[in-house]
Amino acid sequence: MEYVIEMLNIRKEFPGIVANDNITLQVKKGEIHALLGENGAGKSTLMNVLFGLYQPEQGEIRVKGNKVNITNPNIANDLGIGMVHQHFMLVNTFTVTENIILGNEPKQAGSINLKEAEKQVKEISERYGLAVDPTAKISDISVGMQQRVEILKTLYRGAEILIFDEPTAVLTPQEIKELIQIFKTLISEGKSIILITHKLKEIMEVCDRVTVIRKGQGIGTVNVSETNPNELAALMVGREVSFTTEKTIASPKDDVLKIENLTVKDNRQVTKVNSLNLSVRAGEIVGIAGVDGNGQTELIEAITGLRKVTSGSVKLNNKNIENLHPRKITETGVGHIPQDRHKHGLVLDFPIGENMVLQTYYHQPYSKNGVLKLKTIYEKAKELIREFDVRTPSTTTLARALSGGNQQKAIIGREVDRNPDLLIAAQPTRGLDVGAIEFIHSRLIEQRDNGKAVLLISFELDEIINVSDRIAVIYEGEIIEIVDPKETNEQELGLLMAGSKRQKEGKQV
Repeated sequence: MEYVIEMLNIRKEFPGIVANDNITLQVKKGEIHALLGENGAGKSTLMNVLFGLYQPEQGEIRVKGNKVNITNPNIANDLGIGMVHQHFMLVNTFTVTENIILGNEPKQAGSINLKEAEKQVKEISERYGLAVDPTAKISDISVGMQQRVEILKTLYRGAEILIFDEPTAVLTPQEIKELIQIFKTLISEGKSIILITHKLKEIMEVCDRVTVIRKGQGIGTVNVSETNPNELAALMVGREVSFTTEKTIASPKDDVLKIENLTVKDNRQVTKVNSLNLSVRAGEIVGIAGVDGNGQTELIEAITGLRKVTSGSVKLNNKNIENLHPRKITETGVGHIPQDRHKHGLVLDFPIGENMVLQTYYHQPYSKNGVLKLKTIYEKAKELIREFDVRTPSTTTLARALSGGNQQKAIIGREVDRNPDLLIAAQPTRGLDVGAIEFIHSRLIEQRDNGKAVLLISFELDEIINVSDRIAVIYEGEIIEIVDPKETNEQELGLLMAGSKRQKEGKQV
């Protein structure tokens, strides 16, 4: 059997941790091969070894049967290996074309021939069904489009083997469908794909084989046609996993959050939230379902004080909080799990221990007379790390060194521990594995059962249906429908999210 990629007995260590312990991965030509594992299992590390970003302590890599030494990404590119990272590596102020050709610019008489480059980008994008505007600025295009630019970057460099690291973590359901179609086109063109994921539904839908990693060790490789989601979940986390969220029926009390006629504009003064009305009561989870870009981000920013409200009111426990300073809103009783954990959730170059008190460091017992009491801070961090199962070598490890899922658990621990009256959870399980998702859903329900109000914003429709007590559908900045999760399904929600009105039968929800 000839493999296009063989990673044999790879070992990769970091101070205090063995990330890859004797792992073997073999990928056939023309297949979509999933690399499945919990957050922090070592999947991204293994692929960073293949892409030349890390050097292994032992083991060997073969490409098309030949032993290779990949000491940097340029060598990987020369060998036909391209990688689309989970957090995109794009320059926001550059155009689509400028990003794609960066480092491989076509030159004419010593200067960059941008017209020729745009032509090449257009040709590649049409060939693979990756429609993009070559002249658009990265800062002006959607996340799904940015991902296409990352894929085109690898294809422009002649990649035959494409590594995708959690490619659907930031996409809407519609964009995921488009991406799956792109995968199929790439395979039909003779490419091979390695897909780092922990979304079992996607593995069952598009992958041929799957290699499972648990806690840095290879558990085995199975044919997707011969397995099922429950079996894969058990292989991944080492125990049975529940896919349904256990919860009692909610018994909500008074309104905690009440939004009336809220209008919010974006940075270009375009109205993104349009006379929106919504309430969240104590003891309930309200899920917001909508296609990305329909005002969810601006709504969250308005509630949390990160964006000015144009008109209308936001009340927390009957007190107006619109246009207050973010810290004041936080102290009034709002917890916020932001949708972008890197930009708004953590200070990546601070130790994880200090990130755990970002909302409270200026209060006693964490500081006195303006001086931080580090011993107390790190004791508190240890307690939260243990309680929220944050897997980190130590409390002094930098936040950026943790896997995405463990970063997320740290943020959730920090926000839940403050015991806010309203917890805003935006994409709380983005990029998380089934074990971590199960844990986070149970914490959100625990908050609800403790009489708190929870506002959940998610693009994962099964999450919205599973966890919410009521679902508010947002379309073009308005709540167009409130539905009972027990009386709807993904199909109907998808139609509502696209702006179609619900057929009312009998009683209204």
